[in-house]
Amino acid sequence: MNLLKPIFAAALLFALAGCANTIRGVGQDATNTINATSEAVEETTEAIVD
Repeated sequence: MNLLKPIFAAALLFALAGCANTIRGVGQDATNTINATSEAVEETTEAIVD
């Protein structure tokens, strides 16, 4: 039983590290989406004005 605690702790640590990377990736995806939308709006506005 005492051997399972460190193994469980290590598994939990790896799982949490994976979640942190996933959350960071979602944030980057959201940023990229916002930037792409802003660029599309600017290009559309320029096309309408010209």
